[in-house]
Amino acid sequence: MDFFIQLIVVLICLFYGARKGGIALGLLGGVGLIILVFVFHLAPGKPPVDVMLVIIAVVAASATLQASGGLDVMLQIAERLLRRNPKYVSIVAPFVTCLLTILCGTGHVVYTILPIIYDVAIKNNIRPERPMAASTIGSQMGIIASPVSVAVVSLVAMLGDVTLNGKHLGFVDLLAITIPSTLIGILCIGIFSWFRGKDLDKDPDFQEFISKPENKEYVYGDTVTLLNKKLPRSNWIAMWIFLASIVVVALLGAFPELRPMLDGKALSMVLVIQIFMLFAGALIIIFTKTKPADISKNEVFRSGMIAIVAVYGIAWMAETMFGAHLGEIKSVLGTLVTEYPWAYAIVLLLVSKFVNSQAAALAAIVPVALAIGVDPAYIVASAPACYGYYILPTYPSDLAAIQFDRSGTTKIGRFVVNHSFIFPGLIGVSVSCVFGWVFSAMYGFL
Repeated sequence: MDFFIQLIVVLICLFYGARKGGIALGLLGGVGLIILVFVFHLAPGKPPVDVMLVIIAVVAASATLQASGGLDVMLQIAERLLRRNPKYVSIVAPFVTCLLTILCGTGHVVYTILPIIYDVAIKNNIRPERPMAASTIGSQMGIIASPVSVAVVSLVAMLGDVTLNGKHLGFVDLLAITIPSTLIGILCIGIFSWFRGKDLDKDPDFQEFISKPENKEYVYGDTVTLLNKKLPRSNWIAMWIFLASIVVVALLGAFPELRPMLDGKALSMVLVIQIFMLFAGALIIIFTKTKPADISKNEVFRSGMIAIVAVYGIAWMAETMFGAHLGEIKSVLGTLVTEYPWAYAIVLLLVSKFVNSQAAALAAIVPVALAIGVDPAYIVASAPACYGYYILPTYPSDLAAIQFDRSGTTKIGRFVVNHSFIFPGLIGVSVSCVFGWVFSAMYGFL
C-alpha cells in the first residue's frame, strides 16, 4: 500500500512540475523528497553527481560556442544546403536540423533555422507543414545521437563500462547504434512528410486565406537569410575548436589505449568528456574575442542549467522511491521486461512525455531498469524512445514551428493530439528503436 501512495506522490510531482515547466520540474523533486524521507522515512538515494558534472562541462562548452558566434557559422552552412535543394526541403530540412543537434548537443539550435526552412518552402510553393514539423522532430531526435548532448553523456555515465555478451560497450559503440538508427528514422520522417497534407494550390483553406492581399503579403513576406551576413574569422576558429574536441573525444572512446592508464584501467570516458569539453570552452575564449560574461546569457546555457536541476531533482526523487522498493519492483516488472523487452521502451517514452526531457527520463528510468535486471543491450537499443514529448504539442520547439509557419499549415488540431508533429514523431522514434535493435544485434550485443 505504501508503495502505491509513494508512487502517486512521485507522479503528482512530475505532472505538476511538467505543467509549470522549466526549472520547476527539478525543484518539485524536492517536494517529493520531503514527503518520502520525512513522512515515509525512506533512506535518501544518491543524487546523480557524475551525470550532473558531465552536463555542466558539455553545456559550458556549447554555450561558449554560441557566445563566440561559432554556431552562426554552422547555421550559415546549413542554409546554403537548404537553398541549394529547395524542391527536396521536406527531406533535407530534418537531416539538417538533426545534424546541427548532433554537432551542438542541443535541439534549441532549431529556432534560428526554422524561419529559413519556412522561407525556402513557401517561396517554392511547398506546404510548410511538411518540412517544419519534420524539422522540429528531427532536431529533438538528434539529441540521442550527439556525442555532446546531455542525454547521451548521461546514458554513458549511468551505463559506465558495461559488458554485453562478453563484449565491451564503449562510448563509440553506443553512438554506432544510436547515430545510424536515428538517421534512418529521420529518412522515414522525410519520406512521409514529402506526401503529407494537400499541396498549397489545392488547399481551399490556404487559398481562401491568401485571397486577401494583406494575408498574402504576410504569408510570403520578405526573404529571411543568413547568407548575406559576413562572419568574422574568430567565429570559424571557435567552430573548428569545438568540432575538433568532439573528434578527439570520439577517438579516445574508440581507442581506449590512447587514454591514460590509472590503476590498470583506461581513464573513464565520463571524465574524458568532462575534461575535453572544459578544454574546448577554454580554447575558444583564449583564441577568440568571446566575452566570458556573454556565455551565461544565451539560450544554450539557460536550457542546460535547467536540465541540470531537472536531472538532479527528478533522478534523486526517483532513486529514493524506487530504491526503497527495488525487491518488489524486480519481482513484478523483472519477469515482464524479460519476456517483453519492448515494454522498457514504452515506459521510457511515456516518462519522457511526463518530464519533457530526454536526459531526465533516462536519469529516472535507466538506474531502475539496470537494478531490476534489464539487459543493458535493450537499454541502448531502445535509447531513441527517450524522446516522447512530441505526443502533446507543448514543447517550445513545436510551438515555435507553429508560430514561424505564417501559412497556418503547421497547427494543433481540434482534439489537441491530432497536431502536425504526432505522426512524424511516432514514425521517427518507432523506426529508430527498431533499427536500434537491429544494429545492437549486428554488433553482437543482443
